[in-house]
Amino acid sequence: MHRTLELTVPSATTDTLTEQLKTIEEVIGLTVLRGASHKPPGDVLTVHVLNRGADEVLRRARAAVGDPKQLSVVTSEVNSIIAPASHEVVDNDRDEAIWEEMESGLRHQGRITTNYLVLMGLGGVVAAIGLVSEPVPQAVAFVASAIIAPGFDPMTKVPLGLVLRHGPLVWNGLKSALAGYAVLVALAALTMWALVAAGETSASALAANSEVGHLAHPKLMELLLAAAGALSGVVILAAFRRSFQAGPLIAMAFIPAAALIGSGLAVGRFDLALEGLERFGADWGFILALGVPFLWLKQRFLHRRQPLV
Repeated sequence: MHRTLELTVPSATTDTLTEQLKTIEEVIGLTVLRGASHKPPGDVLTVHVLNRGADEVLRRARAAVGDPKQLSVVTSEVNSIIAPASHEVVDNDRDEAIWEEMESGLRHQGRITTNYLVLMGLGGVVAAIGLVSEPVPQAVAFVASAIIAPGFDPMTKVPLGLVLRHGPLVWNGLKSALAGYAVLVALAALTMWALVAAGETSASALAANSEVGHLAHPKLMELLLAAAGALSGVVILAAFRRSFQAGPLIAMAFIPAAALIGSGLAVGRFDLALEGLERFGADWGFILALGVPFLWLKQRFLHRRQPLV
C-alpha cells in the first residue's frame, strides 16, 4: 500500500517545505491548505507518497520545522494511486512500514489493557488444554492459542527500541510482556489444576504427552522452525503485512511453553515448569538475536533516520 501523510506545520515553513517536497520523485500528489489547522495552528500539507519516499518526506519535514512540537503528522494507507504520468514510479514501489507506524502498531497491540490481559489469559487456557490433549485437538489448541494471545508484539518492542535507542519503548515492551505472560501462566496453571481436580488428566499424563516432550527437549529442526518464525514475524512487521502475522506465531512455541510453566507448577512438576521456561526463553531469544540485526540493517541502509517522537 502507498501512503498519505497529512503534515501540519507552522505557516512560516510552508513555502520552503512545499518546494522541497515537490522535488521528491516519490511524491505523487501534494495539496496545501493554508490556515486549515486550528490544533495545532498552522497549514496542512496532504502528501500522497510512495512507501519508498515516506522517510524522505518525514526527514525533510523534521528538518524544516525548527521546533518538533510544532510538527504533527497523520499517516494512512492508500489502496491505490492512479497517476498515468507517474505510472512507472508507482509500479516500482516497495512494501515498507515507517518507524512511527511500527511503533504505533506495537503500542496498540501490546498495551497493558483489560482486553490484552483477557486475551493473554484465554490463550493460556487454550494452550493448557492442548498440553494434555490428543494430537489433533492438541494441534488445534496450539494454533488457536498462538493466534488468540497477542504475545508477539510486546516482545518485538524490545529489539525495535534497542535499534532506535528508544529506552521507553524497550521498557514498555518488557512491562507488557511481563504482565501479559504472568496472566497467561496463571490462567494456564488454574486450568490445569481444574482439569486434574475434575479427573480429566493428571501430572503423569502431562509429563507423558509427546508434545510436552518436544517443548521440554526441542531438537534442531524445532529450534530452526522457531528461529524462522521469529525472523519472519519481525520482517512482516517491518513490511507492514500485519494480516500475515498468524504464520510466525504458529511456527513459534512460546505460548505453549509459557502454558507449560503454569501447568507444571499446578501439578507440582517443577522440572516441567523449568523446561517450559527454558523453551520460552529460547523463543524470545530468537526474536532478540535475529530481530536486532535485521532492524539495524533496515535503519542503516533504508530508513536512515530517527522517529519523530
